[in-house]
Amino acid sequence: MKVNEQIRVRQVRLIGLDGQQQGIVETRDALRMAREADVDLVLVGEAAQPPVAKVMDYGKYRYELQQQEKETRKKSRQHEMKAIKFRVKIDDHDYETKVNHVKRFLKGGHKVKLTIMFRGRERTHPELGQEILNRVASDVSDMAVVESAPNLAGMDMNMVLGPTRAAPPKEREPVEGAPG
Repeated sequence: MKVNEQIRVRQVRLIGLDGQQQGIVETRDALRMAREADVDLVLVGEAAQPPVAKVMDYGKYRYELQQQEKETRKKSRQHEMKAIKFRVKIDDHDYETKVNHVKRFLKGGHKVKLTIMFRGRERTHPELGQEILNRVASDVSDMAVVESAPNLAGMDMNMVLGPTRAAPPKEREPVEGAPG
């Protein structure tokens, strides 16, 4: 795209401020129209015969492009890793609550790092921690895949779950009194 002073052709196919074609006009006249409207004459199609020029506010155009790029970057941002910590001696209700948190994070498109914390003598039974992690993985298997299997690192055992690519279809609940 070239702005005002860089246009070196005799005639251009002009597009006005409203986006309507003005036809083929002399470059001097197109520049005069742009100055009168207090905007820029921008060459948008150099390869065309005659070249295509548009009357527009180039600064505003650049700003809108930057805003679109910013919005695109915002939408494509990676989802963050969420962490849930379990203990070997976890009660059933606490387990269910934490699994519900895991499901909520996975529905949001986040990865979830599950950690089993071992204390004292619990460390001598890592199979108990692995059972809990495998149980969580099986409970959320419809919406998650295991990205890294359970591994022992110091006093903790970690596993990473990621959301599945294809989200399960939402089932509609039947409405009372409705046919079908």
